[in-house]
Amino acid sequence: MGNQVTLDAHGEMLLQQYRELRPTLEQLAKEAYDLLQHALHEQGIYVTGVEYRVKTEKSLAGKLELKGAKYKSIDDITDLVGLRVITFYTDEVDKVAAIAKRVFDIDWKESVDKRKLHELDAFGYNSLHYICRLKTGGPRFELQMRTALQHVWSTIEHDTGYKGDVKIPREYKRQFSRLAGMMELIDDEFSRLRMVLTDYRRQTLALVKNGKLDDVPLSAETFRGYLELHPFDRLNKRIAAVNQAEIFPVSMMSYLPVLESFGLETLGDVQHFIDENSDDAYQLALSQLAITDLDILSSNTSLQYLCLVYVLKHNGGRDGLKSLYDLINGESDANGMLADLMMEQAKTLPFVPFPSNN
Repeated sequence: MGNQVTLDAHGEMLLQQYRELRPTLEQLAKEAYDLLQHALHEQGIYVTGVEYRVKTEKSLAGKLELKGAKYKSIDDITDLVGLRVITFYTDEVDKVAAIAKRVFDIDWKESVDKRKLHELDAFGYNSLHYICRLKTGGPRFELQMRTALQHVWSTIEHDTGYKGDVKIPREYKRQFSRLAGMMELIDDEFSRLRMVLTDYRRQTLALVKNGKLDDVPLSAETFRGYLELHPFDRLNKRIAAVNQAEIFPVSMMSYLPVLESFGLETLGDVQHFIDENSDDAYQLALSQLAITDLDILSSNTSLQYLCLVYVLKHNGGRDGLKSLYDLINGESDANGMLADLMMEQAKTLPFVPFPSNN
């Protein structure tokens, strides 16, 4: 019976108003959630979660028992419906807030930015709280926006009873404050690091577009940007002309591990690799395709021949060719047969450094 809530006549009146309003609140919660989800998706903002809830009768009764006198009617209670958006980064909280301002009418007098309170132990409560109303009218509701780390911290505080009724000894409060400070620093650093990496990507892609390839490290992202310059098109068209073949577009990203295995470290290295081996790659393709009637080639054909030439020029031999085919096609005994066939055909080409006794 210790949890029994006792309400005065005014509290009971408010609770009855809540019961009558409950269906409207359920509809409001779902509509506000859908509107916000749609707006976030439209703007391309990806968050870790969007939640909504309608306050339970038990929770409301407890609130009314403590401070029911401050509310004249049920309309004065602004958190009967609550939405929460949990973002990955601190700067995204402001982006969500900007969207909320467009989607809902905001009650600025009741809204509060708890991030500006700067309390040492308040990290988990440093949320941005808006009191909102649908533009079509209806009851007000609360929208809470905070980061994933703030959300986790708030959950930890609740789970440990830090914000409960029992007075916490000073030494434990100090530990919580220190940890809260560390979490806040981590939250800020993640946002800062993302900003730094975003700037780095922009600068790198700008170098690619400006042709300053020697300054750009070879990676999945930079190689993808480099491919947008169509560096293999010229050789592809030259090879395709042998049989007047059509070129079928395919991804070349699977060749990145091959280029890295050759020791290429920058996009400049890749460009030099193309420049140095294009003529020999064409001759190798010509020796194979001229005796066929293939009239369709994949867009990675030139890159494959470039890689084959590189292996042959660097004395990779049969094992080197087998390893190359394994990287391109996945490991298979059939790749050994392809390597043997290539070794036989390559003997006629002048750039292949076969020993004299072969």
